[in-house]
Amino acid sequence: MNSVLVASNRGPVSFTVSDDGELTMKRGGGGLVSGLSGAAKDDGVLWVCAALSDGDRSAVRLAPGGRIDQAGYDTGKVRMLDIPPATFHRAYNAVANSTLWFVNHLLYDIPNSPSFGTRFAREWESYRDYNGAFALALAEEAGHGARVMVQDYHLTLTPAMLRAERPDVRIAHFSHTPWAPPEYFSLLPDAVAREVLEGILGADHAGFLADRWALAFMDCCEALLGAEADRAGRSVTHQGRTTRIGVHGLGVDGDALWERAVEPDVESHMAALREQVGERSLIVRIDRTELSKNIVRGLVAYGEFLAAHPEWHGRVVHLAFAYPSRHDLPEYREYTAMVQRCAQEIEDTYATQDWDPLILNVNDDYPRSLAAYRMADVLLVNPIRDGMNLVAKEGPILSPRCALVLSREAGAAAELGPHALVVNPYDITETADALHEALVMPEDERRMRRDKLHAAATALPPQKWLAAQLDALGLIDEQQAL
Repeated sequence: MNSVLVASNRGPVSFTVSDDGELTMKRGGGGLVSGLSGAAKDDGVLWVCAALSDGDRSAVRLAPGGRIDQAGYDTGKVRMLDIPPATFHRAYNAVANSTLWFVNHLLYDIPNSPSFGTRFAREWESYRDYNGAFALALAEEAGHGARVMVQDYHLTLTPAMLRAERPDVRIAHFSHTPWAPPEYFSLLPDAVAREVLEGILGADHAGFLADRWALAFMDCCEALLGAEADRAGRSVTHQGRTTRIGVHGLGVDGDALWERAVEPDVESHMAALREQVGERSLIVRIDRTELSKNIVRGLVAYGEFLAAHPEWHGRVVHLAFAYPSRHDLPEYREYTAMVQRCAQEIEDTYATQDWDPLILNVNDDYPRSLAAYRMADVLLVNPIRDGMNLVAKEGPILSPRCALVLSREAGAAAELGPHALVVNPYDITETADALHEALVMPEDERRMRRDKLHAAATALPPQKWLAAQLDALGLIDEQQAL
């Protein structure tokens, strides 16, 4: 049995299956996986995750009890759950990504959505079933008194479900997204909003990436549940149980990131990019094509910068990497098309025979992203709302002279804001002005800011981030013993 377990929708590895049935394993995608993979594997943590693809399901069916590590793969301890595809689709796309993500990122077009009817009731039942599958697997795998780290908005109901099965274990839930204020969170059906909050309050410790998200969660518990929220003492008491509230700003393992960033495939991409852009200054952005990342406004701001500063024509290139995200959802397909149209307008307006002002790439390529980080003079991170944003932390680690233009609505602004150029993500002109300020920043100031950004970004790497939450569960045990 296992003493420490992590549960998340996406796991540390994924599989593809070829036409001849051969399975190929690669690293799982996403910021959560990037943050947790090394820490979990190094510390012997059992990771429970969902099978996301046909390749994953094939791997699960060949692994004893879904234990991928027991099928000959070097993954660390991983159990992958083969949840029925229809149940997974409704839970993941309809509820997690189309509802809870939209609520916590304030993304709804309020005059038109959301609308909750009988279809959503069926989708919510699948979300319950999905969370129940995780709770059952964790209950089966956890040793007596084990500590279980449940991750993110996909699994808000799992803590309470697991507590009902295994009251002996210590449970933490961590939200990697922002949290909506009560007046927006209450867009959810009342019963659903209560179920989400009570699900997380089934944990002993509820963690968030920034103070503002933790306080918003406490506000929701008070307003929608009538719970007792102790903001000074960081706890919520509801129906006789107290859940401690913690803030843990996930950082980056700088040494590991650099080790990966100097490998030959990255060097090759650097050479190719340098041949493409010459010695021009580089403004870089690296995002998923996600509604909250605000890519379109960032591109419009770059266009406004070019219009206001013709002296930079031919001297600057914007490398905009916008990788595919959630193309099962029509809103995301349309947003990707908007990004591409906006990029084409900039090219049509400003490009010359020997200068491409914008290089947009929508094909995911991690080594190329690392190469772009290393070459960046300016990093643009302008989400309309973000739990943390690891891109804002990775860039200053890999670039020796990176100036950071950062949205005040990113969770990372709490840590990096004093050393970045902070902007209102809705203010295109302010963002354009910040891009110019970043480009003309004196070299000594640029390096001073970058050094402080580097220190802040590496202050709580994944190993320490995970340890801090495990320690918090240990403190709860000590307090209950007094």
